[in-house]
Amino acid sequence: MEQYREWAEPVMEKIREKMEWVSKKNQDKIPYRTDENGDYDDRSDLSREWNTDDGLNWWTNGFWGGIMWLLYQDTKKEHYAQIARNLEEKLTRCFEDFYGLHHDVGFMFQPTAVMNWRLTKNKNSRKTALHAANLLAGRFNPSGRFIRAWNDTSDNTKGWAIIDCLMNLSLLYWASEETKDPRFRQIAMLHADTVQKNFVRPDGSVCHIVEFDPESGAMVRSLGGQGYGEGSSWTRGQGWAIYGFTVSYLHTQKKEYLTTAKKVADYCLSQIPESGIIPVDFRQPKEPAWEDCCGACVIASGLLTFAECLTENEREDYQAAAVKILSAIAEKRADFSTDCDAIVQNCSSAYHVPEHHITMSYADYYFMEAIYKLQGIGKFVW
Repeated sequence: MEQYREWAEPVMEKIREKMEWVSKKNQDKIPYRTDENGDYDDRSDLSREWNTDDGLNWWTNGFWGGIMWLLYQDTKKEHYAQIARNLEEKLTRCFEDFYGLHHDVGFMFQPTAVMNWRLTKNKNSRKTALHAANLLAGRFNPSGRFIRAWNDTSDNTKGWAIIDCLMNLSLLYWASEETKDPRFRQIAMLHADTVQKNFVRPDGSVCHIVEFDPESGAMVRSLGGQGYGEGSSWTRGQGWAIYGFTVSYLHTQKKEYLTTAKKVADYCLSQIPESGIIPVDFRQPKEPAWEDCCGACVIASGLLTFAECLTENEREDYQAAAVKILSAIAEKRADFSTDCDAIVQNCSSAYHVPEHHITMSYADYYFMEAIYKLQGIGKFVW
């Protein structure tokens, strides 16, 4: 990635400058998205129903802490570490209520508690992360060999697994490596094997949701989820698959995972528009032309990590594709001004939602993570 370092440096400088003031402005918040004035909301506001899925338990709540640890490793400025610590302490309140927690404890505690432990050896952070890992392992369904995704909603979700959970497996791999207890890794691999068999189509596109019979473990059906529809190709899900299977390969050295990551990556490379701007779904209609720059950042960061697993001669196409996406974001969809707290614009949570082209904090996380990879800065989070 040396050839891209020069391109990434001025982008990194813009990020440093913006995040200096954004972090101080929002130091007491857990942001998810910005409002019409460009100001971040606060998922830790206890005047909300904080013990529900859209409050303190909201699945993206760890990414703000992850951003702070990225900045801390880069700048060594203590205020970034302190903001991350304060956020982590707030998240531990979720354990008290328990009911709102879900499979995304990986997203919540990997970039916060695990990174705090890795960087500072905070013993409480290690305990917090192991607590979360045990909760995640407790969602494993042995009949279907999958980790249940969401809690009960208006649908019966007891047999639902989703592609996103491949990234949550990082917490289980870390727990096994940390404690020398193989059961966490075994659960993670069984889930990854199930996803490999039931989510990835022959052409490398992936399903978002697969429903299993929670008693027998048999596959029931796949659902379109946040993409355009059943059989379509939700782009952020493609990113989770590239990145998630690569992570499983890195922690286990099981070559089938890297082969699957390559299959999904090759499909993505065949679908990336010339503009580098990523749609919500690779198979969506031409109009309306909804974008998901968050999915774009996940794909780009995943491609960079995947490429590092290959030989030097094999890497170039994947690295070039990642930089093409990141360049499009930096030049056309990034706000480095003081008008908006978020950097990455034009994100969409799903295709069939009333509101599109919003900001989401984890888009900034994956954009920054990818730029830091190009710069060779920081420890690998996942």
